[in-house]
Amino acid sequence: MNKYISTQSRRSFIFTPGLKPEMFPKALTSGTDMVCIELEDGIAPKDKELARKLAMKIFDSKQENDGVERILRVNCLREQFGIEDIQAILKTSNPPPALMLPKVKTAQEVVLLDDLLTEKEHKTRLHIIIETNEGLENAYQIANCSNRIDALFFGGVDMSAELRCENKWEPLLYARSRIVHAAASAGIDAIDVPYLDLEDPNGMKIEAQKAKELGFSGKGSIHPKQIPILNEVFTPTDQEIEKAKKITSTFENANTGLVVINGKLIEKPVLREMYRILAIAERVQFNKRLN
Repeated sequence: MNKYISTQSRRSFIFTPGLKPEMFPKALTSGTDMVCIELEDGIAPKDKELARKLAMKIFDSKQENDGVERILRVNCLREQFGIEDIQAILKTSNPPPALMLPKVKTAQEVVLLDDLLTEKEHKTRLHIIIETNEGLENAYQIANCSNRIDALFFGGVDMSAELRCENKWEPLLYARSRIVHAAASAGIDAIDVPYLDLEDPNGMKIEAQKAKELGFSGKGSIHPKQIPILNEVFTPTDQEIEKAKKITSTFENANTGLVVINGKLIEKPVLREMYRILAIAERVQFNKRLN
């Protein structure tokens, strides 16, 4: 079975504060593919404990099968708040379905958490933010260190500070490319950093299109009004879907590692991306039926 057959659509995501659980249901109906409850940068140190308790309580009740991926962004695992977050998750019998790990520098951090979750028989998935120079250097190893990892996220704001460059497309192109390369090697998604200028929707759309062309699966948002544009950019077009269907069906009926379609030679490695396109299209249609 192709590894992309159960791909989650990850065209867009939005954060909702752990301190305000009443905002969570609204975020779920915003049209985004991922909602991430925030315990890290958006929460002041004095509020960390309360935010953690409120966020964990959300998962005590069964979550709807609405096609929206629920994620909890914990604090850095090398800091006290992060350790306390993980301790709370390990103690509960209703863990979040996915965790977002910030400021990851090495694969060992992820492997340790994977082992702890496995010991508790938690099925929690992992999303990794690459936003440090050391993390960028180790991105390939990080992406391939655990079968729980579903996506690498690009933390462009922190990364630009680490690299001493402007938070713009050209200066961060190398970093973005490294993350896409690492994610592709593991067959997981790469998600681009949110566009911070709410008054420039056209600029965001252009940057999202560039990210898609580079190999990203989606992009973050800082406001619900950005989500429709992101979903539009990262949804496979009808033409892309038909092309993927034709290529996959041709290979499935062939006995060779390459085929000729419309006069063009196509080799088997292209199949992985074609199956990914079809899986995302299927998931998007599922989401539409639910809504």
